[in-house]
Amino acid sequence: MSQQGGTPTGHSDDWWGQLYDDSTEDTGPTPAPDTLDDRFASAAGTVGNGADPEAAPPNEGATGTTVPPQRPGNTDQPSPGRVSTESPVATVPTAKRDGTPQAPVGAATPATQVDDALPSAPATPTTQVTADSPPPAVRTATHLDLPTLPPPPVDYVGSGPPTYDAEPTALPPADPDDLDDLVADTVLDGAKYGSCTLRAVSVRGDSARYRGEPRRDSLLTARFGTAEHALILVAMATGARATPGAHRAAAEACHWIGRAVGRSHARLAEDIRAARRGDLKSGLHRLTDRSLGKLRASAAEQGIDPEEYSATLRCLLLPADPECRTRVFFGVGAGGLFRLRDGAWQDIEPRVTDVTGAPVVGFGSLPAETPEGDRLTMDLGIPTPPSPYEPAPEPPREPFRFRASVAHPGDTLLMCTGGLADPLRGEPDLCRHLTGRWSNSGPPGLAAFLADTQVRVKGYADDRTAAAVWEA
Repeated sequence: MSQQGGTPTGHSDDWWGQLYDDSTEDTGPTPAPDTLDDRFASAAGTVGNGADPEAAPPNEGATGTTVPPQRPGNTDQPSPGRVSTESPVATVPTAKRDGTPQAPVGAATPATQVDDALPSAPATPTTQVTADSPPPAVRTATHLDLPTLPPPPVDYVGSGPPTYDAEPTALPPADPDDLDDLVADTVLDGAKYGSCTLRAVSVRGDSARYRGEPRRDSLLTARFGTAEHALILVAMATGARATPGAHRAAAEACHWIGRAVGRSHARLAEDIRAARRGDLKSGLHRLTDRSLGKLRASAAEQGIDPEEYSATLRCLLLPADPECRTRVFFGVGAGGLFRLRDGAWQDIEPRVTDVTGAPVVGFGSLPAETPEGDRLTMDLGIPTPPSPYEPAPEPPREPFRFRASVAHPGDTLLMCTGGLADPLRGEPDLCRHLTGRWSNSGPPGLAAFLADTQVRVKGYADDRTAAAVWEA
C-alpha cells in the first residue's frame, strides 16, 4: 500500500515514494504537526511558486499572470510538469528545485519578462486564472515631464518637393582677370551685443544654383564704435533680375550705405538711445537717398541703364548698449520685416503708398515736418559732394520705409529679402516650422540658423538673405 493509502500503480508513483520514503533525510524538526496536508503544501510550494530565492522565476502566461500547478488528486492525473488538456485550469512548466540554469545577467529580456530585468520584489501570492476571472490590469508607461524640444530641421515644406536640387549644381563663370567679382554661394555671420543675439545669412537660390548664376543678394554686417556706444549695422540688397551686373549693384548698395552709416554712427547711436524718432527717420532717409543716388551715378559711369544697375536696400540698426532695446529698420524696395512674439508671427513691414513721379524726401518736395511731428530733414554733418554729372542722377523713386520699435524680452525680429519674405507670406507651413524651431529654445547656432533659413518651398527659388535678432 502506498503512503497515500492506495495500491502502487507502477512507475508513475515512484516520484512520490522517493519524495516521502524514510530513506530521504528530512530537513529537520518542525514545530507544526507533520501531516499529509502539511507535506502536500510543502510539495506544492516546491514545484509551484516556492520561497527558494535561488530558483528560476516562474514562467508567465499570455496575460502576464502566473498560473500555479494543479494539485494531483489521483494517480491518473498527469505529472505536475505537464499541461493537462482536460483540466479547466492549465498549468505552466516551472523551474525545478534542483536548479535549472538561468539566463546570464545582461541578456536580452523578452517583452513578457520585463519585470525580470528590474530589481527583485517581494513574492506575491499566486492566483488562478479561470474563465470567470477579471482581466489582468494593463500596465502603462509612466509619463515623464520632459522639456519641449524644437522639431528637427526639414528639407522642404508645403505640397511637394521643389523643382530644383537642394544643393548647388553649377558654379558661375569666372574671369581670370577679375576674380574679385566672384560671389560665394553662401555667407553666414553672427554676433551678440547687449541684450540681443544676431544671426545673418545670404544663400544663393535654387534656380541660380542650377543655372550657374551668381547670387544677386548681398549682405553686410558691420560694427561701428566700441563698448556700449557701438552701433551694429546689417544691410542687405538685391540686384535687378536678369541683369549681368546685378550682384555688383547689390554689393555697391551695401557698401555705400555702410560708409554713410559708419561716418555718422555716433550721432545715430545717440538719437536711438534718446528715442528721437523724427530725427532718425529724416536722417536715415537722407543717407539712403545719397547712397542709392551714388549707385545710379556708378551706372552712368559704366554706361549702363540706371534701371538695370539698381538694387533694393534693407537695413537694421542695433545699439550695443544693453540698456537700449530700440531696433531701427529702414530701406527701399521689396522684402519683409517680421516679428515672432509669444509663438505667433507678425508682419510689421511698414506700409507705404507707391511714389510715382514726385521726388523723394531730401530733395525739397515735402514740408519740413509731417502731421505726426517727424522732422523730414536733418543735417548729420555730411557735406554733399558736387556731382560730376549735369544734371545729377536722380535718386530712386521707390518709397522709403522706416520703423523704430522697442523689443520685448523673448522677441525674435526677422528682416529678409523677397526670397524669404514671399514664401513666409505665401506658405503657412514655413511659418509653423520656424515657429517651432525658434520659439522657447533660444538663438540657434550658425549652422542651425542656416538650415532653418534654407527650408525650401515649391515655387520659390530666389536668393534668400535674412537677419534675425533674438532678445534675451
